[in-house]
Amino acid sequence: MDTVEKKDDREVMHSQEVGSSRLILTLGMAGLLAGLIISGVNLYTRPLIKANKEQALTAAIYQVLPGCKEFEALEWEDDRLEPVSGDPGPEVNIYAGFDTTEQLVGLAIVLEEPGFQDVIQAIFGYEPHDKTVIGYEVLQSKETPGLGDKIIKNQEFRSNFDALATTPRIVGVKEGEKSQSNEVEMITGATISSKTIVRMLNNGLGRYREAL
Repeated sequence: MDTVEKKDDREVMHSQEVGSSRLILTLGMAGLLAGLIISGVNLYTRPLIKANKEQALTAAIYQVLPGCKEFEALEWEDDRLEPVSGDPGPEVNIYAGFDTTEQLVGLAIVLEEPGFQDVIQAIFGYEPHDKTVIGYEVLQSKETPGLGDKIIKNQEFRSNFDALATTPRIVGVKEGEKSQSNEVEMITGATISSKTIVRMLNNGLGRYREAL
């Protein structure tokens, strides 16, 4: 009787071990398959995402530089801005725009700054002779829909950057209180996001101002 019971116990344990092994094998195969699918999708979509970002950047450069007909990427070299040789990499964030007579109309500068939700990335048109901002577009933002995204949709806020003086420093003021060319009216209900744009410009242009 004891022998039979021991045999039954061994069979139960063996069955449990086989079941556990099959479960582990099944989970492992499922994980492997999921990993392969994710990798495949990533490899397929990466160039598409890159192409879309490049198209969006190109459109934004023409948008923030009125009169621009062509542009070239610039990079820092010995404290000077020089044309990029070859394909511009992700570290390139300044572009020179030219009109039909190949005269410089301004510089498109990509800047970013932490916002309320995440990092906000924007591009600004900059006229180096007058030291004024002449255009503005948001490239990336995850700010709260209906509030923080007003930095994209609010036309009155956007109009602050049509001819914004950057010296001695850009200043944010309440709506209806703008009296100087270097002031930006904040957006009611999206104060943090609009302040981020002002801080982004002051910090970014502060780094580049002397060289520009």
